[in-house]
Amino acid sequence: MIERRPFSTLGGADHGWLNAKHHFSFAGYHDPRRMGWGALRVWNDDTIAPGTGFPPHPHSDMEIITYVREGAITHRDNLGNEGRTEAGDVQVMSAGSGITHSEYNLEPGTTRIFQIWIIPTETGKPPSWGAKPFPRGERSGRFVALASGFADDADALPLRTDARVLGATLKAGESTTYVLADGRQAYLVPSTGSVEINGVKLDARDGAAIRNEPALRVTALEDAELVLVDAAA
Repeated sequence: MIERRPFSTLGGADHGWLNAKHHFSFAGYHDPRRMGWGALRVWNDDTIAPGTGFPPHPHSDMEIITYVREGAITHRDNLGNEGRTEAGDVQVMSAGSGITHSEYNLEPGTTRIFQIWIIPTETGKPPSWGAKPFPRGERSGRFVALASGFADDADALPLRTDARVLGATLKAGESTTYVLADGRQAYLVPSTGSVEINGVKLDARDGAAIRNEPALRVTALEDAELVLVDAAA
């Protein structure tokens, strides 16, 4: 089963400095049919104006992954962590027992991010934060784990959940396959470009909610950059 969720149907709000689109219920957007997808709870598509951002605010017991689509985001938290994550790169915040952080676009231009929240399998652990560059060339033509709760994904940023976040870049006409194990659900969004996944067409920023599909055959209809979450059902 692959359910296409066109970008135009997503919930959201335009706050001026922030134009947010929500694949799942979040903040003022509530749709009882879209409360999450397995352990995946939030997928926000945020456009952040230059010189603005999210002021300090708390989180606990959530795995929060930020994939930067364009520009850069600067993170600060009460643990003393500070870092700038650029387009194509990823940061992970394991909120654990509690963390307060801010995320600002300190760049001269617009920043665009996917912010992904996944419910952890471990709660009350010490909070942590990390970021890592993932050059697009390393995920050319295939899916590469960017953040993962599986020890086998040694090069990925660690997650405290039974899930992985993957990225891929495909040239027009290029295909790749991802095997989805029994009992798993996936959610895929093209950051750029259009693709077909098992024959279902997705345009940039559309979502695809996937289950009971043992193999995902993705073909780029034009140059595309993809983000995929493989999570426990």
